[in-house]
Amino acid sequence: MDLVAAIEPQLGTEQIRTVVTGIAGGRAKARRLASHLAGRPGVLTDGRSPAPRAVGDLLIALREAGASHISPPCCADCGKSMRTLQRRGQDWYCWICGPQPEPCGACGNTRRVATRDRAGRPRCKMCPDLDDRDPITVIQTLVSALDPAADRGAIADAVRRSAPRPAYQQKLAWALETDPGLLTGDGHLAPLRAILRLIDLLHTAGIAGVVQPACPRCCRVVRIDKPLDGQRVCRTCIAHSRLQDCSRCGAHREPATRDDQGRPLCPNCLITDPANLETCINCGRLRLVNTRTPDGPICPSCPALRTATCSICGENRPCGTSRTTGRPWCPTCQRRTASCSACGRLSAVISGTLAEPLCADCTAPEVWHTCPTCTDPDHPHPGQCARCLINQRLNELLGPPTATLHPGLQALRRNIATAEYPITARRWLNKPSVAPVLADLAAGRRPLTHQALDELPDTQPLAHLRQVLVSAGALPERDEHMARTERFLADLITSQQDPDQRRLLHRYTTWHLVRRLRAKNNGQPATLQQFNSIRQRTHAAVAFLSWLSTHNLALATCGQSDLDRWLTDDSATYRETAGHFIRWARTNKLTTIHAPAHRWSGPTQPLDDQHRWDTARRLLHDGALKAEDRLAGLLLLLYAQRPAAISRLTTTDVEADAQGVRLHLGQAPIQLPEPVAALARAVTANRSTALFQLATEIPAAILARTLGIHTDVAVTWQRLSAGDWTNYAAEVSHRINHTHQHGDDDHAPR
Repeated sequence: MDLVAAIEPQLGTEQIRTVVTGIAGGRAKARRLASHLAGRPGVLTDGRSPAPRAVGDLLIALREAGASHISPPCCADCGKSMRTLQRRGQDWYCWICGPQPEPCGACGNTRRVATRDRAGRPRCKMCPDLDDRDPITVIQTLVSALDPAADRGAIADAVRRSAPRPAYQQKLAWALETDPGLLTGDGHLAPLRAILRLIDLLHTAGIAGVVQPACPRCCRVVRIDKPLDGQRVCRTCIAHSRLQDCSRCGAHREPATRDDQGRPLCPNCLITDPANLETCINCGRLRLVNTRTPDGPICPSCPALRTATCSICGENRPCGTSRTTGRPWCPTCQRRTASCSACGRLSAVISGTLAEPLCADCTAPEVWHTCPTCTDPDHPHPGQCARCLINQRLNELLGPPTATLHPGLQALRRNIATAEYPITARRWLNKPSVAPVLADLAAGRRPLTHQALDELPDTQPLAHLRQVLVSAGALPERDEHMARTERFLADLITSQQDPDQRRLLHRYTTWHLVRRLRAKNNGQPATLQQFNSIRQRTHAAVAFLSWLSTHNLALATCGQSDLDRWLTDDSATYRETAGHFIRWARTNKLTTIHAPAHRWSGPTQPLDDQHRWDTARRLLHDGALKAEDRLAGLLLLLYAQRPAAISRLTTTDVEADAQGVRLHLGQAPIQLPEPVAALARAVTANRSTALFQLATEIPAAILARTLGIHTDVAVTWQRLSAGDWTNYAAEVSHRINHTHQHGDDDHAPR
């Protein structure tokens, strides 16, 4: 803003701020824009690239706002001023110089590309790919072949909503005409994103035969519009394909942004970065921004500004509460600087008046005692306490606690208002997947039943909301995981195109998996692990049947060699899990192939508390067991460590001194009590002894390759163990000669 204001004084500060805010968008883009302008401010007057796209957009927006000294962006080739941009890399070009000529797919001449034909090849303006057919009529014919009773008007409306432009409608018709299977389950191969929108609209219109595609990686029927390796996948699979180690905290997550050196940063490090924190106009703290108002940002802990009389300027306007004085002050005074009337220094105005301002050092701080609304003595902060804020949010969502409110929602309101952690409860109420549902239930727009909640998307916040409603008595208890299993199976089976495959999956899932689960539980509710098991086995069956269909095979005609080919196919998924479906099909004489089973001989259910403590006592006091096995078992039973994490522990993770033994299981070490500490010392000593023994028996290079350590470390162990392998080759040679000599002696005549 300062650079623009220095060049264009006729534009006001607020006008420049509005233009910059509209162009810069988020803080990351604003920082890149400011960094380039600070490094090369001359672009504001000459309009020359190379520069980011945001700089060119800023120049155009400033010119449209009335700037006369700001230069419009200029073409990097001919120098012409432009009102729109075309870019190649970091350079801007006009409409004439921008597009690169390519060989025409029809005449072969290298000319400017006017259009592209149905094969995606460039065409010049002299050789357009003419197709006099109406694209909507072509698509209507393709869809009517799947559902003769389909409404042609609904089809035409879906085409226009998915592809508004006629040229794009033509591309849509060409793609569907080339591969009609895109409408019947192969939508993940769609070359155009509009095809997926068209499928969703046709499916919503109730047109039979149109199948919503599943993600080719996770097999879920969700939105798939992200291109990856020539296919359309869901957002979750895209995130899994982009996993990297955060350069700041080391978390293996999808990067949310990158730092100045181009290193990845995870979402947590992005939102907690000091560069993304702003001063709240209510409490004055450097916090994350929850709400942006015309006066400035507000943090998540502060409510909207109330109208009051500013203690400094005396104007009646929206004011925050000063954390120093406890009195209201407006956002303008929060940014005000002046000479202190007491000490004379030029600093920020904290208190006083416009005539007699006071700085922070000359202001007597206010001692906070109570909440101004409920007089809570345990709230030593300005503004309302967490209880008052959560009651205010409950009033917004559920209304006041009147007799007309559903009794179950009244109980829910009491539980939330009296929660032990009100800040956490308020954050949960502000979730976009929770607040609208509660508002609809309170207003009567949605009945308070399990069936009404089942119509909403199955998300984790909704599942938690359902559990809260059940615990408050607003909803009756039910076997939630069993109901979730039934919904999942119904949706997955319905999405299958082949009717024979639908009947087979219904028989396998309903009459085998679910029936066996009900018999096993015998009236007890299903668990999350049981739901995940059924979901994985169903996905495995779908993956195997899809592979058979792709290779023109059926379950009845599939041979053992075909099964072996599937097991070695790189594109095959759920190989081990699909064995359960194959064995079931063989038992029911649906196929002759056989997949071996791997029987699990471990525990079939979690250990009860008594068994766990008995096992822990044995590991603590049974000296017949190995020390390393006892320590590993105790870490699993007492500290809930996974076997994989235990196997990665090294001697450097154990710190032993006069104060005790500390073990690094995470970022902060834990103090081990006796006799676990004695076991840790014994294991560390045994490991060191074993390494010393190995270092005295084998060379350092072989020790390094065997243990997977660096050669320098192996050499250090060898020196500490006093093992000298400098004459190793001579020793081996001597042993070989000695063996040969004894061998000759054995064959010599006696």
